[in-house]
Amino acid sequence: MRLGSIFLFVALCSFTAYYIYEPIPEEIEERWKLMLTNSFFRSLSHLADLSELLGLKDYMGVMYFITLAEKVVPVSDEHVKVTEEKFDGVEVVLYQPKQRGGTELRRAIIYLHGGGWCLGSSRMSPYDLLARKMVTELDSVVLSVEYRLAPAHHFPVPYEDVYRVVKHFLQKGVLAQYSVDPGRIAVSGDSAGGNLAAAVSQQLQKEPGQQVKLKAQALIYPVLQALDLNTPSYQQNQDMPILPRTLMVRFWSEYFTSDKALFRAMMANTHNNPESSSLLKFVNWSTFLPETYHKKYNYSAPAVVQGVGGEAVGMDGPSRSFADPRASPLLVPDTALHSLPKAYILTCEYDVLRDDGIMYVTRLRAAGVEVTHEHYDTGFHGGLMFTVWPTDFLIARRMTDNYVKWLKENL
Repeated sequence: MRLGSIFLFVALCSFTAYYIYEPIPEEIEERWKLMLTNSFFRSLSHLADLSELLGLKDYMGVMYFITLAEKVVPVSDEHVKVTEEKFDGVEVVLYQPKQRGGTELRRAIIYLHGGGWCLGSSRMSPYDLLARKMVTELDSVVLSVEYRLAPAHHFPVPYEDVYRVVKHFLQKGVLAQYSVDPGRIAVSGDSAGGNLAAAVSQQLQKEPGQQVKLKAQALIYPVLQALDLNTPSYQQNQDMPILPRTLMVRFWSEYFTSDKALFRAMMANTHNNPESSSLLKFVNWSTFLPETYHKKYNYSAPAVVQGVGGEAVGMDGPSRSFADPRASPLLVPDTALHSLPKAYILTCEYDVLRDDGIMYVTRLRAAGVEVTHEHYDTGFHGGLMFTVWPTDFLIARRMTDNYVKWLKENL
């Protein structure tokens, strides 16, 4: 009996250690808190895999629990007026400072939440808190967009939802309704939201007759390209908490299609075809990534194949999508970059998306765009959103303060 109890105790400890302990770099502060936080994500991911295997619910359907767990009903308070509206048919949450005397126009930030285009909501507690902080500290209007999500709505639906909202908001009559200064508007987002913000910024400059221009774009650990999923940061951080490589690749594939053949090909980095291969020059990290980030990795161009999963995939399939700059903003030529608004780009060392952001910094600066690059040597993906107990991290506070400070000085 005693031997059985010991065996049970050892088994329980081993099981707990498997789910909690991870070889997280010593440089990361609050490592144990990150391990505990990530154990929840890993457990949910395993449950999602099992559910999909058994045909009960698809993977993202189970992972959406993360979104539901943090959902709140945004309500007005003594400082902030909150309304839920529809802009051109798309749901938005609008945050405004409580009315004061005077006629001075305000800044505005259009904010796009993260979640790999499959998860997340503007109504999650961390986004609600961030919006309120921007309203009160910047005396700004914040427009948080509730775009439709994959896999129910594949690319380009999430992008098109966001673009429609931005176009609607930038009408002079709409801006006047909310007392917004047409010369002080930014688009911003984190992760997949950073992707959408970058893509919208690029598309707006192409619009003939677009009268109101964006003053700034603020991209927080953005995902910017789907052609090379084996950059040094993808390799270095493939098993890092919150966003391991497998999950990021799954987000990409689910954004484009529910066909698992694409996921398998993207995992092997063999998803490029002859048409998309001509764009690989825009994401060549050996050219656009400073040598300090190359580390032990040597550049090898992604394989180019005739099809995905053994089947030919033409330009009317997923391959057309991941070669589309609206999905991969890094794929535009240099001539399309020089007239973009000033940029703030936040990157984290321990993030598979680190190199996407840094390559965009390099290319934007070469094109003459004013860029502020804030790199967190101890940062990890999703850090900005960990502001709510019990998953409140010191680095989240620093990221938020520095981000809001940049907006205050540049918008």
